Parts: sequence; C-alpha cells; structure tokens
Amino acid sequence: MTESVILFVFLVLGGGMLAQWTAWRFRLPAIVLLFSLGLLLGPGLQIMHPSEVAGSAFHQMVSLAVALIVFEGGLALDFRQLKEAGEGVLRLTLVALPINLILGSIAAHYVGRMGWGPAFLFGAIIVVTGPTVVLPLLRHAKLKPRIAAFLRWEAILNDPVGAILATLVLEVLLMQPGEGSGTFFVSIIPHMLMSATLMIALGIGTAWCVRWLCIRDLMPDLLKMPILLSLALILYVIGTLTMDGAGLIASTVFGMALVNLRIPGMAEIQRMKEALVVLIVSILFIMLTADLTRSELAGLSWSIGALTLAVLFVVRPLGIWLATIGSSLSRAERLFMGWIAPRGIVAAAVAGAAGIRLQDAGYPGASQVMPAVFAVIASTMILHGFSLIPLGRRLHLTLSNQPALAIVGANDWSTQLAMAVHAVGTPVLLVDSSLSDLRAAERAGVPVLCAEVLSEEGTENLEERPADYLISATPDAIYNGLVCAHLAPHFGRQRVYQVSPGIARLDQYRGFSREARGKVLGRPAWNFTVLEALVSQGWHFVAIEVSEDNQDYLLSESSHFLLFLVLQKGAGITIVSAEDEPQPTLTPGYVAIGLVAPEQIAKPA
Repeated sequence: MTESVILFVFLVLGGGMLAQWTAWRFRLPAIVLLFSLGLLLGPGLQIMHPSEVAGSAFHQMVSLAVALIVFEGGLALDFRQLKEAGEGVLRLTLVALPINLILGSIAAHYVGRMGWGPAFLFGAIIVVTGPTVVLPLLRHAKLKPRIAAFLRWEAILNDPVGAILATLVLEVLLMQPGEGSGTFFVSIIPHMLMSATLMIALGIGTAWCVRWLCIRDLMPDLLKMPILLSLALILYVIGTLTMDGAGLIASTVFGMALVNLRIPGMAEIQRMKEALVVLIVSILFIMLTADLTRSELAGLSWSIGALTLAVLFVVRPLGIWLATIGSSLSRAERLFMGWIAPRGIVAAAVAGAAGIRLQDAGYPGASQVMPAVFAVIASTMILHGFSLIPLGRRLHLTLSNQPALAIVGANDWSTQLAMAVHAVGTPVLLVDSSLSDLRAAERAGVPVLCAEVLSEEGTENLEERPADYLISATPDAIYNGLVCAHLAPHFGRQRVYQVSPGIARLDQYRGFSREARGKVLGRPAWNFTVLEALVSQGWHFVAIEVSEDNQDYLLSESSHFLLFLVLQKGAGITIVSAEDEPQPTLTPGYVAIGLVAPEQIAKPA
C-alpha cells in the first residue's frame, strides 16, 4: 500500500468523519472544520498536495463529485415548496443574480484594482452560493421552512447558472480582435441557449424513462441507486461536452425531475445518497483546501481583503435588498438572505480554470482572480457558517432551539402526558388525524397537529415543527411501528419510541424486528391496554422536580410511580426505555414525568 493511499485513508477519510462527528456532537458548522483540516494538512504542514499526486485527473474527479452533489441537491427541490416560497426564489435567482454580477464586477475593479476583464469574471463567479456549503449548514440549522427553501433553491439553481455565466464572460473576454458583437450574438449566445435547453430536456427525459421502468417493475431495487448515480454522471459528461457548466444543469434537472415525478421508493434512495454526499463533501473540502499552496495564500493582498469586505457587507446585502423591493419577503428575511451566502466548490473550480486562461491571455490583474475568490470562499464559510444559527434566532427565523417532543396519537393518557410536558415549559406537539380527539389538549394550550403522519402532507407538516423526539402512542402496535420506521430517518432511530406492543411481540427472533419499530416506551409490560386501564383507575401524569430527598423514590421500581420522561429544562429530554443503556440518572433540578397512583397524587414524593 503506497504512502499516498495511507495518508488518504487516515487523514482524509478518518479526519473528515471525525470532523463531521465533532460538528454534529457540538453543533458546529462541519464545513469550517473540514476547511481548517485541509489548510492544516496542505499549506500548513505540507503533508499532502492532491493535484501533484493525481495530476490532471484530480480536477476531473472533483468535477464528477460536484455533479453528484448537485444531483442530490436537485432531489431536495420539490415544486410544492414554491407555493409559499416561489416569489422569493424567483427574485433570488432571476433578479438578484444579474444585480450581484454588476455590483461584484464594480467592486472588483474599483476596490480590488482589477482590470475590467478579470473584474467581470470575478463578479460572475461569486454570484453562486454553493450547495456543497449551504445544504450541510441547513441540516444542522433548524430554520423555518420558508427561509430554508430560499437558501436551498438559490444555492442549487444558481450553481449551474453561475458556472455558465462565468463561461460566457470568459468566452467574450477571449474573443479574437475583429470578431466583435456579431460573434457574440450569432455564435456564443445561441450556443449557450441551445446547450442549456438541450440539457434541461435531456434531464427531464431521462427522469421520465426511469419512472417508466420503475412503475413497470423493470428496475430492481438493488440497481436503482447505482443506475441513478451513473445516469447523473453520464448526463454531466454529455452536458460538459456541449458547454462548460451545462453538465451541472443536466444533473440538477435530472434530480429535480425524479423527485417531482413521484417515483415510488425514491425517499429511501434519497436518504442513501444524502449519506454518500456527506462523505463526498468531506473528502472534497479537505482535498481542495489541502491543494492550496503557501505561495497562493501569500498572494492575498490588502486590496483583496478590502474586496472581500465589500462583497460581504456591500455587494450581497445591497443586491438582495434591490432584488426584493416590493416582494413578500419580510425585513428579517431580506436581512438574513443579504448576509448568508457561503460560496463553495463550484466557485473554486471555476476560478481555478478560468483565471489561468485569462492570465495566459495577458489580462492585467488576472492573477488576482483565484486568490480573491478563495478569500471570499474562506470568509463566507467561516463567518456565515458560525453566524447562520445565531442570526436566524435573533431575527426569529428559526424553530425552537429547545429540544422538543412529538406525540402521535391523542387519547386519555397521551393527552395527559402532553399536558404535563407542556406545563413545565418543554415544547411538545400532539398529533392525530382526528380533530375531536385533539380538542382536550388544544383547550389546555398544547400545540396540536391534525394530520395523518404517514401521508406526505403530514410528514411535511411534522418536519416544519420543532420536534427532536417522537413517541407513537396509538392503540395499534403495528401502526406505531410503521410510524417509527417511517420517521426514523428524520428524527434518528434512537429518538423514536412507541408504546410497548406487548412482551411476546418484543422477542428478538419471533417478535417485531427492531428495524420495523421504535424503542419501547418505559417497560415492556406497559402496553397500551395497561396504560389505558391505569388512567381509567385514576392514575395521572405529573411533573415532579427532582431533589435529593426524592431521587431514590423516583428511580425505585415503585408500584405507585411509573417514570416516563426526565427533562432538563431548556437543555435535554430523556425518554425512559428498557432498551436504553445506561438507564437515566436523576439530578436535583431535573424534572421527572410519570404516572402516579391516585392515592399518591397529593403527596407524590
């Protein structure tokens, strides 16, 4: 095994996954950690320089990886999101893009001291907000659906458009003397429009063919994912052969068409591709950053620093403000979108290739394009990565930051449980398809959702609420298991619980498979019938603040108190389950929620 392979496995794969886990565990922007690790391995310690090892194939592999990322991003673009966010998306893609191009070019010329040619190329490159950065940030930020849709659609749609725009600017700048405007209008523009139209049609047509095969059972589940990934790459290569940037359009449109054609089984495949994209993004950011040299970093000048500040605090905010005048976007949404605009891999790749071509053509200031774009990428990743969540909270554009609980199934005991959780200030949501069953909780001020959680509408509505844990509490054990299995990818498999289906059905071999159900709520013997009978006998859910005096009582296997939840106010929720290791601990100041026998309600401790 060669040294380069060993370094790749330990430093890139191992380091990348460690960075991702650290970001998840401590709620940090993973992109910033990956970027920092790449700087350390590359220009810092000079341990690796990927392009020297892989040669010209390195940038080609990066391009193919980006095609998979925008394809996966396209799968997230459901047209139903446009019902609420459509106007904002159009403003951010059709109106803001040319405004940002003009403002960025002016800033590059007057602030960055570039010639007009390199300045326009710089302006074309920085109009993109990369899905490689935006999508990972959205996974960790609990933004409201509307503002999240703005960021998602802008990043994914503007990425290929920005790449084509940069190609168009470059072709104009490299026109030979004497070609004039005739070449531009007769050759370049028609070729660009024809290539883009062809790639859109090819992406939609390929997705329709996939649907035709799937609904006729001509594509086995085993082959769906490899076939779709292969088609995304093939479309990218075909598009790139027609025009630089057109391949990104083909891959994006292919993903969008697949999700909007409602092909059965796409949700599971999409989750698998999300996991693959996390790995790809980790590798790309580390290797692209490690590929920078100290001489390139040394090329950062005061003028580039001033240009970066102009892009951050003038170009983007002013462009978004002008583009959204008279729109339905609130002042908070306009401020947020004017600040949050991290650039990613596509901007770096385009700057690297286009900057060299412009430099070879002898344009003054062309050598500044790559360092200037890198400065914008680095600054936006760090500043926007760390400020996205705090700014969203300040502008009231995030869902609740407190851990929250969703309970599916409204009945006597689950309604009591929701009321007890709500009474201590922990966010809770009670969900049922029957409005009449929800009325008691609604009258008590508990947030409710009347929907079928297994429907697309119900799943979307549930994802819009600030829920981190789920308990399925209906009388139907099979339905409870189906709910938990369906929503496990959203909440996390260790965060979905269901009322016990009964001791016999929990047998590891003959009972319900753990993959087909949630974790057991409480003890295996506490099935729905038992809990319903206890409540009918006068047992009641109460919230008890833990103290040194009642710790032992609350944790004991008492016949008078059944512990269900442990709440750490504003910080955490622990759902008691016999399947958890270790069992929960009670600390003074925590709140224990459980069923108390009628004779103990007046004196629970």
